[in-house]
Amino acid sequence: MAGLLRFLLQVLCNLQTSSVCHQNIGNKTVPFSLSKNFSGARAEGVAQNMAGVGDEALAAGQTQKMNLFQAITSALDNSLAKDPTAVIFGEDVAFGGVFRCTVGLRDKYGKDRVFNTPLCEQGIVGFGIGIAVTGATAIAEIQFADYIYPAFDQIVNEAAKYRYRSGDLFNCGSLTIRSPWGCVGHGALYHSQSPEAFFAHCPGIKVVVPRSPFQAKGLLLSCIEDKNPCIFFEPKILYRAAVEQVPVEPYNIPLSQAEVIQEGSDVTLVAWGTQVHVIREVASMAQEKLGVSCEVIDLRTILPWDVDTVCKSVIKTGRLLISHEAPLTGGFASEISSTVQEECFLNLEAPISRVCGYDTPFPHIFEPFYIPDKWKCYDALRKMINY
Repeated sequence: MAGLLRFLLQVLCNLQTSSVCHQNIGNKTVPFSLSKNFSGARAEGVAQNMAGVGDEALAAGQTQKMNLFQAITSALDNSLAKDPTAVIFGEDVAFGGVFRCTVGLRDKYGKDRVFNTPLCEQGIVGFGIGIAVTGATAIAEIQFADYIYPAFDQIVNEAAKYRYRSGDLFNCGSLTIRSPWGCVGHGALYHSQSPEAFFAHCPGIKVVVPRSPFQAKGLLLSCIEDKNPCIFFEPKILYRAAVEQVPVEPYNIPLSQAEVIQEGSDVTLVAWGTQVHVIREVASMAQEKLGVSCEVIDLRTILPWDVDTVCKSVIKTGRLLISHEAPLTGGFASEISSTVQEECFLNLEAPISRVCGYDTPFPHIFEPFYIPDKWKCYDALRKMINY
Protein backbone atom coordinates (compact mmCIF):
# COMPACT_ATOMS: atom_id res chain seq x y z
CA MET A 1 0.00 0.00 0.00
CA ALA A 2 2.82 2.39 0.86
CA GLY A 3 4.45 1.72 -2.50
CA LEU A 4 1.17 2.39 -4.30
CA LEU A 5 0.67 5.69 -2.48
CA ARG A 6 4.21 6.81 -3.27
CA PHE A 7 3.62 5.93 -6.90
CA LEU A 8 0.37 7.90 -7.16
CA LEU A 9 1.96 10.94 -5.54
CA GLN A 10 4.90 10.81 -7.92
CA VAL A 11 2.65 10.45 -10.97
CA LEU A 12 0.47 13.37 -9.92
CA CYS A 13 3.48 15.58 -9.23
CA ASN A 14 5.61 14.56 -12.18
CA LEU A 15 3.63 13.71 -15.32
CA GLN A 16 6.36 15.48 -17.31
CA THR A 17 8.87 12.72 -16.67
CA SER A 18 10.39 11.63 -19.94
CA SER A 19 13.76 9.97 -19.46
CA VAL A 20 14.10 9.86 -15.67
CA CYS A 21 12.73 6.34 -15.36
CA HIS A 22 14.84 5.22 -18.25
CA GLN A 23 17.98 6.49 -16.57
CA ASN A 24 17.20 4.72 -13.32
CA ILE A 25 15.94 1.36 -14.54
CA GLY A 26 19.35 -0.14 -15.14
CA ASN A 27 19.24 -3.64 -16.55
CA LYS A 28 15.50 -3.48 -17.16
CA THR A 29 15.85 -1.00 -20.04
CA VAL A 30 18.28 -2.94 -22.17
CA PRO A 31 16.37 -3.84 -25.34
CA PHE A 32 17.04 -7.03 -27.22
CA SER A 33 18.36 -7.09 -30.77
CA LEU A 34 15.55 -9.22 -32.10
CA SER A 35 17.08 -9.62 -35.53
CA LYS A 36 19.74 -11.79 -33.90
CA ASN A 37 17.68 -13.47 -31.23
CA PHE A 38 16.87 -16.84 -32.69
CA SER A 39 19.36 -18.51 -34.97
CA GLY A 40 18.67 -21.42 -37.24
CA ALA A 41 15.42 -23.10 -38.09
CA ARG A 42 13.11 -21.35 -35.64
CA ALA A 43 13.72 -17.82 -36.93
CA GLU A 44 13.65 -19.04 -40.52
CA GLY A 45 10.36 -20.80 -39.88
CA VAL A 46 8.74 -17.64 -38.55
CA ALA A 47 9.80 -15.69 -41.63
CA GLN A 48 8.52 -18.40 -43.98
CA ASN A 49 5.21 -18.71 -42.20
CA MET A 50 4.55 -14.97 -42.26
CA ALA A 51 4.54 -15.06 -46.04
CA GLY A 52 1.38 -17.14 -45.98
CA VAL A 53 -0.38 -15.72 -42.94
CA GLY A 54 -4.02 -15.26 -43.86
CA ASP A 55 -6.16 -13.81 -41.11
CA GLU A 56 -9.49 -12.36 -42.08
CA ALA A 57 -9.46 -10.52 -45.41
CA LEU A 58 -7.60 -7.24 -45.13
CA ALA A 59 -9.87 -4.36 -44.29
CA ALA A 60 -10.64 -2.07 -47.20
CA GLY A 61 -8.39 0.94 -47.54
CA GLN A 62 -4.72 1.81 -47.45
CA THR A 63 -2.24 -0.71 -46.08
CA GLN A 64 1.42 -0.48 -45.12
CA LYS A 65 4.07 -3.10 -44.57
CA MET A 66 4.51 -3.31 -40.80
CA ASN A 67 6.30 -5.53 -38.38
CA LEU A 68 4.54 -6.50 -35.17
CA PHE A 69 5.72 -3.61 -33.01
CA GLN A 70 4.79 -1.11 -35.74
CA ALA A 71 1.32 -2.66 -35.94
CA ILE A 72 0.95 -2.18 -32.20
CA THR A 73 2.10 1.44 -32.51
CA SER A 74 -0.48 1.93 -35.24
CA ALA A 75 -3.23 0.50 -33.02
CA LEU A 76 -2.23 2.78 -30.14
CA ASP A 77 -2.12 5.76 -32.50
CA ASN A 78 -5.62 4.94 -33.76
CA SER A 79 -6.92 4.64 -30.21
CA LEU A 80 -5.47 7.96 -29.06
CA ALA A 81 -6.81 9.70 -32.16
CA LYS A 82 -10.29 8.23 -31.81
CA ASP A 83 -10.74 8.46 -28.04
CA PRO A 84 -9.80 11.77 -26.34
CA THR A 85 -9.93 10.06 -22.93
CA ALA A 86 -7.34 7.41 -23.85
CA VAL A 87 -3.98 7.57 -22.08
CA ILE A 88 -0.87 5.38 -22.34
CA PHE A 89 1.52 4.99 -19.43
CA GLY A 90 4.25 2.72 -18.13
CA GLU A 91 7.98 2.49 -17.68
CA ASP A 92 9.76 4.36 -20.48
CA VAL A 93 6.74 4.68 -22.77
CA ALA A 94 7.38 8.43 -23.16
CA PHE A 95 10.58 7.88 -25.15
CA GLY A 96 9.10 4.99 -27.13
CA GLY A 97 9.55 2.00 -24.84
CA VAL A 98 12.35 -0.54 -24.83
CA PHE A 99 10.82 -2.23 -27.89
CA ARG A 100 9.76 1.08 -29.54
CA CYS A 101 6.03 0.27 -29.46
CA THR A 102 5.11 3.79 -28.30
CA VAL A 103 7.67 5.72 -30.34
CA GLY A 104 6.43 9.12 -31.52
CA LEU A 105 3.16 9.01 -29.59
CA ARG A 106 4.22 11.44 -26.86
CA ASP A 107 5.31 14.01 -29.44
CA LYS A 108 2.03 13.62 -31.31
CA TYR A 109 -0.42 13.55 -28.39
CA GLY A 110 1.41 15.30 -25.59
CA LYS A 111 2.81 14.58 -22.16
CA ASP A 112 -0.62 14.37 -20.52
CA ARG A 113 -1.68 11.39 -22.64
CA VAL A 114 1.57 9.44 -23.03
CA PHE A 115 3.72 9.50 -19.92
CA ASN A 116 6.20 7.56 -17.84
CA THR A 117 5.65 5.96 -14.47
CA PRO A 118 8.00 4.89 -11.69
CA LEU A 119 9.13 1.29 -11.44
CA CYS A 120 6.11 -0.02 -9.58
CA GLU A 121 4.01 -2.54 -11.51
CA GLN A 122 1.46 -2.71 -8.72
CA GLY A 123 1.11 1.06 -8.96
CA ILE A 124 0.91 1.07 -12.75
CA VAL A 125 -2.05 -1.31 -12.78
CA GLY A 126 -3.69 0.29 -9.74
CA PHE A 127 -3.38 3.69 -11.39
CA GLY A 128 -4.91 2.22 -14.56
CA ILE A 129 -7.83 0.79 -12.62
CA GLY A 130 -8.51 4.22 -11.13
CA ILE A 131 -8.43 5.87 -14.55
CA ALA A 132 -10.72 3.22 -16.05
CA VAL A 133 -13.23 3.50 -13.20
CA THR A 134 -13.74 7.18 -14.07
CA GLY A 135 -14.74 6.14 -17.60
CA ALA A 136 -11.48 6.99 -19.36
CA THR A 137 -9.52 4.50 -21.46
CA ALA A 138 -6.38 3.29 -19.70
CA ILE A 139 -3.64 1.52 -21.67
CA ALA A 140 -0.92 0.38 -19.29
CA GLU A 141 2.39 -1.17 -20.29
CA ILE A 142 4.28 -3.66 -18.15
CA GLN A 143 7.80 -3.60 -19.56
CA PHE A 144 8.17 -7.40 -19.57
CA ALA A 145 5.61 -10.07 -18.74
CA ASP A 146 8.13 -11.35 -16.20
CA TYR A 147 7.56 -8.14 -14.21
CA ILE A 148 3.79 -8.47 -14.00
CA TYR A 149 3.76 -10.47 -10.77
CA PRO A 150 3.95 -7.48 -8.37
CA ALA A 151 0.70 -6.34 -10.03
CA PHE A 152 -0.97 -9.72 -9.58
CA ASP A 153 -3.15 -8.60 -6.68
CA GLN A 154 -4.30 -5.49 -8.53
CA ILE A 155 -5.22 -7.53 -11.61
CA VAL A 156 -6.78 -10.56 -9.93
CA ASN A 157 -8.40 -9.05 -6.84
CA GLU A 158 -9.24 -5.58 -8.12
CA ALA A 159 -9.51 -5.28 -11.91
CA ALA A 160 -11.12 -8.68 -12.47
CA LYS A 161 -13.59 -8.33 -9.59
CA TYR A 162 -14.46 -4.63 -9.62
CA ARG A 163 -17.65 -5.09 -11.62
CA TYR A 164 -18.76 -8.07 -9.52
CA ARG A 165 -18.13 -6.54 -6.11
CA SER A 166 -20.25 -3.52 -6.99
CA GLY A 167 -23.12 -5.44 -8.57
CA ASP A 168 -22.24 -3.89 -11.94
CA LEU A 169 -22.60 -0.36 -10.60
CA PHE A 170 -18.93 0.32 -11.34
CA ASN A 171 -16.35 -1.29 -13.58
CA CYS A 172 -12.84 -0.83 -14.96
CA GLY A 173 -13.54 -2.51 -18.27
CA SER A 174 -11.70 0.18 -20.22
CA LEU A 175 -8.35 -1.02 -18.83
CA THR A 176 -5.92 -2.79 -21.16
CA ILE A 177 -2.55 -4.08 -19.96
CA ARG A 178 0.10 -4.64 -22.64
CA SER A 179 3.27 -6.60 -22.03
CA PRO A 180 6.10 -8.18 -24.07
CA TRP A 181 5.87 -11.93 -23.57
CA GLY A 182 7.66 -15.20 -24.27
CA CYS A 183 11.20 -16.25 -24.93
CA VAL A 184 13.52 -14.18 -27.07
CA GLY A 185 16.63 -16.30 -27.45
CA HIS A 186 18.80 -14.94 -24.67
CA GLY A 187 16.40 -13.54 -22.11
CA ALA A 188 17.19 -16.01 -19.32
CA LEU A 189 15.14 -16.11 -16.13
CA TYR A 190 13.52 -12.68 -16.12
CA HIS A 191 12.95 -11.84 -19.78
CA SER A 192 11.53 -15.09 -21.17
CA GLN A 193 8.45 -16.09 -19.22
CA SER A 194 4.97 -16.88 -20.54
CA PRO A 195 2.61 -16.27 -17.59
CA GLU A 196 -0.73 -16.55 -19.41
CA ALA A 197 -1.84 -19.60 -17.39
CA PHE A 198 -1.72 -17.63 -14.14
CA PHE A 199 -4.35 -15.23 -15.45
CA ALA A 200 -6.40 -17.87 -17.28
CA HIS A 201 -7.59 -18.95 -13.81
CA CYS A 202 -9.11 -15.52 -13.19
CA PRO A 203 -12.71 -14.88 -14.31
CA GLY A 204 -13.40 -11.25 -15.09
CA ILE A 205 -10.48 -10.50 -17.41
CA LYS A 206 -9.56 -11.47 -20.95
CA VAL A 207 -6.14 -12.73 -22.03
CA VAL A 208 -5.01 -12.38 -25.65
CA VAL A 209 -1.83 -13.37 -27.55
CA PRO A 210 -1.34 -12.47 -31.26
CA ARG A 211 0.96 -14.20 -33.73
CA SER A 212 1.26 -11.60 -36.54
CA PRO A 213 1.18 -7.85 -37.21
CA PHE A 214 -2.30 -7.95 -38.75
CA GLN A 215 -3.58 -9.91 -35.77
CA ALA A 216 -1.75 -7.72 -33.27
CA LYS A 217 -3.42 -4.51 -34.43
CA GLY A 218 -6.92 -5.93 -34.79
CA LEU A 219 -6.84 -7.84 -31.51
CA LEU A 220 -5.30 -4.95 -29.56
CA LEU A 221 -7.98 -2.56 -30.78
CA SER A 222 -10.61 -5.10 -29.76
CA CYS A 223 -9.04 -5.35 -26.30
CA ILE A 224 -8.98 -1.57 -25.89
CA GLU A 225 -12.64 -1.30 -26.92
CA ASP A 226 -13.82 -4.35 -24.97
CA LYS A 227 -16.00 -3.81 -21.89
CA ASN A 228 -13.76 -6.00 -19.75
CA PRO A 229 -10.19 -5.55 -18.50
CA CYS A 230 -7.81 -7.22 -20.94
CA ILE A 231 -4.22 -8.44 -20.80
CA PHE A 232 -2.51 -8.31 -24.18
CA PHE A 233 0.69 -10.35 -24.32
CA GLU A 234 3.00 -9.49 -27.24
CA PRO A 235 5.49 -12.15 -28.46
CA LYS A 236 8.68 -10.13 -28.38
CA ILE A 237 10.63 -12.45 -30.67
CA LEU A 238 8.09 -11.49 -33.36
CA TYR A 239 8.34 -7.72 -32.86
CA ARG A 240 10.69 -7.46 -35.84
CA ALA A 241 10.64 -10.97 -37.26
CA ALA A 242 7.00 -10.87 -38.36
CA VAL A 243 6.19 -8.52 -41.27
CA GLU A 244 3.07 -8.19 -43.42
CA GLN A 245 0.63 -5.70 -44.94
CA VAL A 246 -1.52 -4.05 -42.27
CA PRO A 247 -4.38 -1.56 -42.77
CA VAL A 248 -3.57 1.97 -41.65
CA GLU A 249 -7.14 2.62 -40.49
CA PRO A 250 -8.54 0.91 -37.37
CA TYR A 251 -10.22 -2.50 -37.60
CA ASN A 252 -11.17 -5.24 -35.16
CA ILE A 253 -10.61 -8.97 -34.87
CA PRO A 254 -13.15 -10.63 -32.55
CA LEU A 255 -11.88 -11.89 -29.21
CA SER A 256 -12.47 -15.48 -28.07
CA GLN A 257 -12.55 -16.76 -31.65
CA ALA A 258 -9.78 -19.15 -32.63
CA GLU A 259 -8.55 -19.19 -36.22
CA VAL A 260 -8.27 -22.38 -38.24
CA ILE A 261 -5.17 -21.58 -40.25
CA GLN A 262 -5.00 -24.88 -42.09
CA GLU A 263 -7.65 -27.56 -42.38
CA GLY A 264 -6.73 -31.21 -41.97
CA SER A 265 -8.15 -34.64 -41.23
CA ASP A 266 -5.67 -36.62 -39.10
CA VAL A 267 -4.33 -34.45 -36.26
CA THR A 268 -5.34 -31.15 -34.64
CA LEU A 269 -2.45 -28.86 -33.68
CA VAL A 270 -3.20 -25.99 -31.27
CA ALA A 271 -0.92 -23.14 -30.19
CA TRP A 272 -0.80 -19.36 -29.75
CA GLY A 273 1.75 -16.60 -30.28
CA THR A 274 5.17 -17.62 -31.55
CA GLN A 275 4.42 -21.30 -31.18
CA VAL A 276 1.84 -21.12 -33.98
CA HIS A 277 4.68 -20.70 -36.45
CA VAL A 278 6.34 -23.80 -35.00
CA ILE A 279 3.29 -26.03 -35.39
CA ARG A 280 2.77 -24.79 -38.94
CA GLU A 281 6.21 -26.11 -39.74
CA VAL A 282 5.33 -29.36 -38.00
CA ALA A 283 2.20 -29.66 -40.13
CA SER A 284 4.30 -29.32 -43.29
CA MET A 285 6.81 -31.89 -42.04
CA ALA A 286 4.03 -34.34 -41.14
CA GLN A 287 2.48 -34.04 -44.58
CA GLU A 288 5.81 -34.44 -46.36
CA LYS A 289 7.35 -37.22 -44.27
CA LEU A 290 4.33 -39.14 -42.98
CA GLY A 291 1.50 -38.26 -45.33
CA VAL A 292 -0.41 -36.96 -42.30
CA SER A 293 -2.94 -34.16 -42.72
CA CYS A 294 -2.87 -31.64 -39.85
CA GLU A 295 -5.45 -29.06 -38.86
CA VAL A 296 -3.66 -26.02 -37.42
CA ILE A 297 -5.50 -23.76 -34.95
CA ASP A 298 -4.31 -20.46 -33.50
CA LEU A 299 -6.18 -20.00 -30.22
CA ARG A 300 -5.52 -16.22 -30.13
CA THR A 301 -7.61 -15.64 -26.97
CA ILE A 302 -6.59 -17.65 -23.91
CA LEU A 303 -9.43 -16.46 -21.69
CA PRO A 304 -12.19 -17.06 -22.53
CA TRP A 305 -10.95 -19.57 -25.12
CA ASP A 306 -12.82 -20.95 -28.12
CA VAL A 307 -13.84 -24.41 -26.91
CA ASP A 308 -16.22 -24.99 -29.81
CA THR A 309 -13.66 -24.57 -32.61
CA VAL A 310 -11.09 -26.82 -30.94
CA CYS A 311 -13.57 -29.56 -30.04
CA LYS A 312 -15.13 -29.61 -33.51
CA SER A 313 -11.67 -30.09 -34.97
CA VAL A 314 -10.75 -32.91 -32.57
CA ILE A 315 -14.04 -34.70 -33.27
CA LYS A 316 -13.01 -34.65 -36.93
CA THR A 317 -9.34 -35.64 -36.54
CA GLY A 318 -9.40 -37.81 -33.40
CA ARG A 319 -6.01 -36.53 -32.24
CA LEU A 320 -4.81 -33.38 -30.48
CA LEU A 321 -1.38 -31.87 -29.88
CA ILE A 322 -1.07 -28.64 -27.89
CA SER A 323 2.18 -26.70 -27.64
CA HIS A 324 3.27 -23.66 -25.63
CA GLU A 325 6.53 -22.22 -24.30
CA ALA A 326 5.42 -22.09 -20.65
CA PRO A 327 6.23 -25.04 -18.35
CA LEU A 328 4.19 -28.21 -18.80
CA THR A 329 2.71 -28.56 -15.31
CA GLY A 330 -0.20 -26.19 -14.80
CA GLY A 331 0.21 -24.73 -18.28
CA PHE A 332 -2.86 -23.76 -20.28
CA ALA A 333 -2.42 -26.86 -22.42
CA SER A 334 -3.65 -28.79 -19.38
CA GLU A 335 -6.96 -26.90 -19.40
CA ILE A 336 -7.44 -27.48 -23.12
CA SER A 337 -6.57 -31.15 -22.74
CA SER A 338 -8.99 -31.64 -19.87
CA THR A 339 -11.86 -29.93 -21.67
CA VAL A 340 -11.31 -31.88 -24.88
CA GLN A 341 -11.09 -35.12 -22.89
CA GLU A 342 -14.49 -34.36 -21.36
CA GLU A 343 -16.14 -33.27 -24.60
CA CYS A 344 -14.54 -35.57 -27.18
CA PHE A 345 -13.55 -38.71 -25.28
CA LEU A 346 -15.30 -41.18 -27.60
CA ASN A 347 -13.73 -39.53 -30.65
CA LEU A 348 -10.10 -39.73 -29.52
CA GLU A 349 -7.83 -42.14 -31.37
CA ALA A 350 -4.79 -41.49 -29.14
CA PRO A 351 -3.92 -39.75 -25.86
CA ILE A 352 -3.75 -35.97 -26.09
CA SER A 353 -0.16 -34.73 -26.36
CA ARG A 354 1.27 -31.61 -24.68
CA VAL A 355 4.62 -30.32 -25.95
CA CYS A 356 5.70 -27.51 -23.66
CA GLY A 357 8.60 -26.03 -21.75
CA TYR A 358 10.24 -28.01 -18.98
CA ASP A 359 9.22 -27.65 -15.34
CA THR A 360 12.17 -25.46 -14.48
CA PRO A 361 12.96 -21.73 -14.50
CA PHE A 362 13.95 -20.57 -17.96
CA PRO A 363 17.66 -21.50 -18.31
CA HIS A 364 20.02 -19.12 -20.10
CA ILE A 365 22.61 -21.49 -21.53
CA PHE A 366 20.08 -24.27 -22.18
CA GLU A 367 17.40 -22.18 -23.90
CA PRO A 368 17.70 -24.08 -27.21
CA PHE A 369 16.90 -27.29 -25.33
CA TYR A 370 14.11 -25.77 -23.24
CA ILE A 371 12.07 -24.42 -26.14
CA PRO A 372 9.45 -26.82 -27.56
CA ASP A 373 10.80 -26.67 -31.11
CA LYS A 374 9.45 -28.31 -34.25
CA TRP A 375 11.47 -31.49 -33.70
CA LYS A 376 9.95 -32.12 -30.27
CA CYS A 377 6.48 -31.42 -31.66
CA TYR A 378 7.08 -33.64 -34.68
CA ASP A 379 8.30 -36.50 -32.49
CA ALA A 380 5.17 -36.23 -30.32
CA LEU A 381 2.95 -36.15 -33.41
CA ARG A 382 4.61 -39.25 -34.83
CA LYS A 383 4.02 -41.13 -31.57
CA MET A 384 0.35 -40.15 -31.67
CA ILE A 385 -0.03 -41.43 -35.21
CA ASN A 386 1.63 -44.73 -34.27
CA TYR A 387 -0.32 -45.17 -31.06
